[in-house]
Amino acid sequence: MLPNTAGLAYSLFMIPDTHPGTQSDSYQDSLELLQDRLSFCFADHNRFIQALTHPSFHNEQNDASGDYQRLEFLGDAILGMLLAEILFARFPGADEGELSRSRAQLAGQGTLAGIARGIGIAPFIRLGRGEELTGGRDKDSILSDVVESLIAAVYLDGGLDAARRLVIRIFDDLLTVPQAEAAARDPKSELQEAMSARNLAPPEYRQADESGPPHDRQVRYLV
Repeated sequence: MLPNTAGLAYSLFMIPDTHPGTQSDSYQDSLELLQDRLSFCFADHNRFIQALTHPSFHNEQNDASGDYQRLEFLGDAILGMLLAEILFARFPGADEGELSRSRAQLAGQGTLAGIARGIGIAPFIRLGRGEELTGGRDKDSILSDVVESLIAAVYLDGGLDAARRLVIRIFDDLLTVPQAEAAARDPKSELQEAMSARNLAPPEYRQADESGPPHDRQVRYLV
């Protein structure tokens, strides 16, 4: 039986939300932290930054690094291929329909956004002022695009094997958790989907507290 992976949260990667600046030296320094979380060191930092740059930032700042749209296109294709490869190898008893449904679920916007939140990607995304003010940093669409863009950036920087290692790392728990646990939805994604369906503004979050060891931080937010 293939796992039901919709919206599984990634507590393994949860860390405090820091929101570093988007153009300062401190932002450049903070990218080392994100590289550590991805377990990949970029040779081409411009491509790494491009993968984190929303079109709104590029348009407002006329930024030379460009935005992530082309990388997102490539990353979508790479992710689909690698997920197909992984599912084919891990579930030899699954038929074509089961494999296709599981890949679609794994590559879905909600799942990718949950992965992004778990890794802590949001603080590193470069957004334009308007997108920032409308809650863009926590939109599923933007978070999922950035995950795909980072996969493409890793592929271009380190090759297919590096991209494969990244995909296995960030999706591995989704492919091994028990069926009953995997069925649980990410509460944050579920709330946002419900509000979006009612044409309501995205919820605002305020960090209440944090606990746990440095390698497994747990953060509690108030809505």
